[in-house]
Amino acid sequence: MRWESYNGGHEASEEEKQVYVGRSLMASSRPFTLMPTPGGPITHTQHPYVTGTSVLGLKYKDGVLIAADTAGSYGSTTRYKSVERLKQISNNTVLGATGEISDFQALTQLLDRLIVTDAMWDDGNNLGPLDIHNFLTRVMYNRRNKFDPLWNSLILGGVKNGVKYLGSVSMIGVHFVDQHIATGFGIHLAQPIFRSEWKENMTLEEGRKLLEKALLVLFYRDRSAINKIQIANITEDGVRISQPYALKPTWNFKAFKNPSSATPGTW
Repeated sequence: MRWESYNGGHEASEEEKQVYVGRSLMASSRPFTLMPTPGGPITHTQHPYVTGTSVLGLKYKDGVLIAADTAGSYGSTTRYKSVERLKQISNNTVLGATGEISDFQALTQLLDRLIVTDAMWDDGNNLGPLDIHNFLTRVMYNRRNKFDPLWNSLILGGVKNGVKYLGSVSMIGVHFVDQHIATGFGIHLAQPIFRSEWKENMTLEEGRKLLEKALLVLFYRDRSAINKIQIANITEDGVRISQPYALKPTWNFKAFKNPSSATPGTW
């Protein structure tokens, strides 16, 4: 990096250059930035900091259910336990996110502006879940092409004109729709449960119990998951997102009582 970058754009003298020799950037009184001049290189965050784990979604007889826990992990530490990762986007659509919390917040602000702009047309038509899902796929793919992705995997569900919709989009814009969807560790741990037990005409209570069962398995097996969860219910009548509540785990499984019994030599 050229010395002009640290010296207001003009060539530094030998004496000024010596100030930086052998000194840490953090020790300098001059604020450090990865982009020291307006014409300097553009840099991007390459690793998420505060993240949320799996989001689960499924269709049932009357609508769509989406569920997630409320953990926010700082690296491997479950630092925050009241992070709500389910967001109502419109009258009939809910978005849930795995991954970087700040990127999810930026997405929700973008979607809020989209909904306001759509409402200003006042043409009697509102954006539905299909429209918002298509918009999100373009946003995520566009950011991926700029090598500055939003570090999220998203699940979006809604009901419009009697049609239930459940879709997913990844951080690089890969998108699809299905009867039941999971992100994060849920792809490996919750989807097998859904494939085995999901039915097209499930009642609301059956769907809720299936989601709770899958979230409990994630609590047992995913180090970033907690048992404090929310469930969003989207129907033709609107959206209802539950207050966070705790699942009751069971720790008396035989494998939990003496986990080292099958591995001689361990403590």
